[in-house]
Amino acid sequence: MPDATPPPDALPLAGLRVVEFTHMVMGPTCGMVLADLGAEVIKVEPPTGDNTRHLLGVGTGFFPVFNRNKKSVVLDLQSPQGREAALRLIATADVVSENFKPGTMHKLGLDFDTLKALNPRLIYVSHKGFLPGPYEHRTALDEVVQMMGGLAYMTGRPGDPLRAGSSVNDIMGGMFGAIGVMAALRRRETTGRGGEVHSGLFENNILLVAQHMMQFAMSGQPARPMPERISPWGIYDVFTVRDGEQIFLAVVTETQWRAFCEAFGFADLLADQRLASNNLRVQARDWLIPALRERLADRPARELAATFEREGLPFAPIAKPHELLDDPHLKATGTLAPITLPDGARAGQQADTVLLPIAIDGQRAGVRLSPPRLGEHSAEVLGALGYSAAEIAQLSATANRG
Repeated sequence: MPDATPPPDALPLAGLRVVEFTHMVMGPTCGMVLADLGAEVIKVEPPTGDNTRHLLGVGTGFFPVFNRNKKSVVLDLQSPQGREAALRLIATADVVSENFKPGTMHKLGLDFDTLKALNPRLIYVSHKGFLPGPYEHRTALDEVVQMMGGLAYMTGRPGDPLRAGSSVNDIMGGMFGAIGVMAALRRRETTGRGGEVHSGLFENNILLVAQHMMQFAMSGQPARPMPERISPWGIYDVFTVRDGEQIFLAVVTETQWRAFCEAFGFADLLADQRLASNNLRVQARDWLIPALRERLADRPARELAATFEREGLPFAPIAKPHELLDDPHLKATGTLAPITLPDGARAGQQADTVLLPIAIDGQRAGVRLSPPRLGEHSAEVLGALGYSAAEIAQLSATANRG
């Protein structure tokens, strides 16, 4: 099990200040990564707050998951006073992060060209639907780029495109934004210059389907949707077993094939020359998989899992996301960490969130700050910029009128 969370000043990005003007998932994910790794991330919110504070359904978890370890400052950027405060805050920053529609930050006087003239060392990261090009004017969402980028086609059945069951592009797009920021920071160490980083939602999706694009380039055959794909492995499927339970089982090497057959007493299959290699088993899937389904149908999923684990074979129960809150491995590795919820019916109560899937020197980057309440750090941050209590109150009143 990794050691406890390191002290803040021991984290790799300690001392870095990030000011973010972000909402939804992509931009906040970038800030979360940087914050988890030690940066001070100040989230500038409008008077009404980040819209994800109030979403329902699958959006309910957006704000608390992607905004931990941040400070919240409320500023009305439509007012001169709010923009002036934003500029004073940016003057103290190493990084500015934003994910508004193209042109929005320019209208506010907070675009890269304006800000780099004030601070040539500034790193500016923009999270957009598309990198500059013919599509850059379009409004993009994760589902939009999954549809136009081939991922929904690959995930669904033929004629039934289906988005992936998570905000995969938003999350990865934010991660690539953070990677770009860290690369720009490294360059700044040697050149003294800041720079502008762009992360594109659509282009991120294209990376996700690049293997299928290359499959066509190499074979001349278009990739089939995943439910009808030609598997590269002989056994690589979900099996329905006793009591209707389901389990994913895989056998992907010759060593695993022998172990599988011997563990389950399938000597006839092991001796069958039609199944002597993985590629032969792939070609035999039309009859091999139905035969295995029949042979395994009466076995309990727990028994299959125990055998596969003992033999070192790949397997997986079919878990639902909420069940992972009680997963023994996640608990033992410190992947789940408590936060205090900032909004909604459970505001002020605790819930577990998921940490970054990395450990550095055996330590996890944990929760230093729970997701902030709207404007929770306005007085602290603005006071440090030299604003008096009266001026902070005036800024707050201006924002509230907004």
